[in-house]
Amino acid sequence: MTWPTGGAVSSTSQERSREAGRVREADPVSELAALIRSAGSVVALTGAGISVPSGIPDFRSPGTGIWENVDPMEVAHIDAFRSDPARFWSFYGRRFASLRDKRPNGAHAALVELERRDLLDAVITQNIDQLHRIAGTEELIEVHGTIATSSCLDCGARFELDDVRQRLDADAEGVPRCECGEPLKPDVVLFGEMLPEDALQRAQRLTIDADLLLCVGSSLEVYPVAQLPSIALQTGATLAIVTQGPTPYDGDAAVKLDGDVEAELQALVAAL
Repeated sequence: MTWPTGGAVSSTSQERSREAGRVREADPVSELAALIRSAGSVVALTGAGISVPSGIPDFRSPGTGIWENVDPMEVAHIDAFRSDPARFWSFYGRRFASLRDKRPNGAHAALVELERRDLLDAVITQNIDQLHRIAGTEELIEVHGTIATSSCLDCGARFELDDVRQRLDADAEGVPRCECGEPLKPDVVLFGEMLPEDALQRAQRLTIDADLLLCVGSSLEVYPVAQLPSIALQTGATLAIVTQGPTPYDGDAAVKLDGDVEAELQALVAAL
């Protein structure tokens, strides 16, 4: 699959996107609602910020981000898994435990409602926490994988999450192991790994066909997924962003909502 190189968007593309998509209303939520009503196809791209209201910290927020006190290259890289699975699982075991009781929040539910009303075609997510699926999203592309299963890289056997947790608790070294004795790897994309080609292709096709790309809770800085907004703009789609903090695409967005994602999306559903 060929992805555009670089994040630059031509001025002609920017102007076409703005003029085609910008609908002025009394407030940004109403403006976004109008954009969704007028779009033939809407696709959502979500990041860690959509799960923060569920009690799951994002990765890079000062003071609370997961990588604030942990070097991801030491605990979440494929080489770390291969060289020291016990250290790898000392981190991922805690991550699995922290996600055990987390539930979808109003932002997840809002996207489900948009899909139910035929106002949203699909959700592309960078999250591995399963919350979109638990909430009821039907057309879901998990480009970074999911914690729902773990696999043996030696024999290819795959195990469901509850089984992995039991194996994790039972192992003296805290490493869930396959029947063949090899450590299991969660079916998430680690640093140093390629994203699944089929998921990327689906994400790209949906973005190319979309009239509106709705980016929720993402810094839009992690590549190659962060190129999806650029693809959308280059194909003439409108870009809308609902996330706290700046993103590289704020200047290209027809509307930017920077409040609490749960409150913003619930207000959006009410406006529709």
